[in-house]
Amino acid sequence: NEVILSAGAINSPQLLMLSGIGNAEELKKLDISVQHDLRGVGENLQDHLETYLQYECTKPVTLYTSYNPIRMAFIGIEWFIFKSGVAAYSNLETGGFVRSNDMVDYPNIQYHFFPSLVLDHGRQSPSSHSFQAHVGPMRPTSRGHVKLKSNNPSASPAIQFNYMQTEHDLKEMRDGIKIAREIFHQKAFDKYRGKEINPGINSSSEGDLNEFIKNKGDTAYHPSCTCKMGKDELSVVDEELKVYGIENLRVVDASIMPNIITGNLNATTVMIAEKASDLILKKETLPDVETSFYRAS
Repeated sequence: NEVILSAGAINSPQLLMLSGIGNAEELKKLDISVQHDLRGVGENLQDHLETYLQYECTKPVTLYTSYNPIRMAFIGIEWFIFKSGVAAYSNLETGGFVRSNDMVDYPNIQYHFFPSLVLDHGRQSPSSHSFQAHVGPMRPTSRGHVKLKSNNPSASPAIQFNYMQTEHDLKEMRDGIKIAREIFHQKAFDKYRGKEINPGINSSSEGDLNEFIKNKGDTAYHPSCTCKMGKDELSVVDEELKVYGIENLRVVDASIMPNIITGNLNATTVMIAEKASDLILKKETLPDVETSFYRAS
C-alpha cells in the first residue's frame, strides 16, 4: 500500500525532484510539474572526507608485492577456491577513534591503517613498500546539495559537497594529521617508518596543511542527509520516514539522517531499514533500555 524510496543520498532526492517533490522554484525552471513544494529535498548533503598520511616502509612486509599482475591472479584464484589469502581480508583491520580537543565530548576523528598506499582511489599502484593512515573528521559542519541539471531522468544530477568550507572542518583535519604523525613516530614504528611521502615532512604550517587537504582530500563514500528527518523548514520526512505532504511515500536510506554519524554508515543504514520495517508492519516499539554513552572526563 506504499511506495518505499530507497535509492541512497544522491538518487533518492533526484527521484523526488524528478517526480515534482522539491524546491518549487527550481523545479518550475526545469519544466517539472510541482506536486509538493518541499525545499529541503537535496539540501543538507554531508559526507566524510579523508586525507592519507603516507610513509615509505623500510621492511618488505606490506601489500606492495600483491600488485604484481601474476601475483594478483594467484590471490584471486586462492580466494575463489579456498576463500583464504590476501583477498579474504579487508586489509583495513586496524583503526580507532580519537578525541582531538577538549571542546567535544565524543571521539571526533576516525583512523584506519592500511599496509599499502591508496592512490587516485586505487586506480594507481604504489611504487614501493609503504603504509598509510586514513584521517577523517566525523562531524563536518560544511553542507552541500544535490540538484537536477534537467528533467531528463537519465541525466546525472549536480552534486556539490562543499567540503572544508568552514575553519572548523579544516582545523579538525589538520589536528587529525598531527595526531597521526605522533602515532607513526612512536617507538613501535621505528623499524618500519621511512620517509614521509604525503603530505611531506616540510608540510607542517597551517597553510601547507590546508593546501594538502584541499588538493589530496578524498571522499570516504559516506553521502547522507539529503532527505533529512525533522520538523524544520528543510526537513523532508517525519519521524516515521513519511515524506511531508505526500501520502503513502517513505524514504528509507542514509538520506534521512539529520546529521552524519560518528563512524561508517553501513550499520546505521541497516538499523534505519529495520526500524522502517517495524513501522510499516506496525510492530510494537521495544521497551527503553539504559545504556552508557561516551563522555569526556
